[in-house]
Amino acid sequence: MGVPKPLTHEEIAEGLAKLPGWEQNGDAITRTYSIRYHAAVAAIVTIADRSRRIHHHADLDLRIDSLRASITTHDAGNRLTAADFDLAHRIDEIVAAHQALPLD
Repeated sequence: MGVPKPLTHEEIAEGLAKLPGWEQNGDAITRTYSIRYHAAVAAIVTIADRSRRIHHHADLDLRIDSLRASITTHDAGNRLTAADFDLAHRIDEIVAAHQALPLD
């Protein structure tokens, strides 16, 4: 499969333009979601399952009322690749689905 190709600054900017709420933080992209604790726990389980299937993982930070995701490609020397933007899109969809769950 080989080492993933790091993106250029222009490619990163284009990718971020398609992902509202995400921002570049050094050699990673990050987003913080406002989400209830238990909904975030359920989202994390789904994110972990999807990440395992695509062999790409995010760093996740759970707080009482938020979930922060940070993504970089470790196999590319902790640089941003197309895989990071694909995973960010997937995480957006997963979190949106879990935020739509009823409160009880």
